[in-house]
Amino acid sequence: MTRIPVELGLPSKWWDEINESVQWQDGIFYSLSAAFALVSTVALIQLIRIQLRVPEYGWTTQKVFHLMNFVVNGVRAVVFGFHKEVFLFHPKVLTLVLLDLPGLLFFSAYTLLVLFWAEIYHQARSLPTDRLRTSYISVNGAIYFIQACIWVYLWMNNNSTVEFIGKIFIAVVSFLAALGFLLYGGRLFSMLRRFPIESKGRRKKLHEVGSVTAICFTCFLIRCFVVVLSAFDADASLDVLDHPVLNLIYYMLVEILPSALVLYILRKLPPKRVSAQYHPIH
Repeated sequence: MTRIPVELGLPSKWWDEINESVQWQDGIFYSLSAAFALVSTVALIQLIRIQLRVPEYGWTTQKVFHLMNFVVNGVRAVVFGFHKEVFLFHPKVLTLVLLDLPGLLFFSAYTLLVLFWAEIYHQARSLPTDRLRTSYISVNGAIYFIQACIWVYLWMNNNSTVEFIGKIFIAVVSFLAALGFLLYGGRLFSMLRRFPIESKGRRKKLHEVGSVTAICFTCFLIRCFVVVLSAFDADASLDVLDHPVLNLIYYMLVEILPSALVLYILRKLPPKRVSAQYHPIH
């Protein structure tokens, strides 16, 4: 009977030993750095391939999407490569900036897909598309402005209440992104299913839109849930050095795997000879 409490306490002890081990911290954070660097390299290679295929076009939505993937994952790779310095920055707001800014850039990159789908849907329905890009820029501008105000306030006054508000704000932004994918990804998927002509291209597009919608909706919803949890429970915080396992699970689920899968799904290059009707992302 006296051995039962010891056995029940073993999993917790195992978890704590890993989180507090410098070797495990280094191993996990360097692994995250390598994974992000790999995804960043893939995005850069794809960007170069697209540019070589259609050099006559400027910065299309497709090129901007891959460029932002390269930047987001590259910054993450550097942050986790120098994790000891990053997590121990003073004031703490510097750590929050380096961890949260790539997340906002990730939001901007993937909501480009929402914008692209919204434009396709509106064009197919003969609806005006003029305000879509303006709305995208305005929403992103407002989000960056609010987040910058939160960072500046935390720089001047390290207030736990404002830090809590900042996490809730990130959660709301993630939830809005999930809704965007569900709304326009779902609409475009339904429209393609009702398309009268059965073809290989239609089936591929259905698979592409459905898969990307499911992946992005899930990853932003997980991000929203985990950030809210970390706001209320310090043991679930991602902004500290001694939670490497939680960081590994979180970033694998919400950024590394989704980015890798979406880049794979959208790997098709535009044709060498394109018509005037060419649309950026295929």
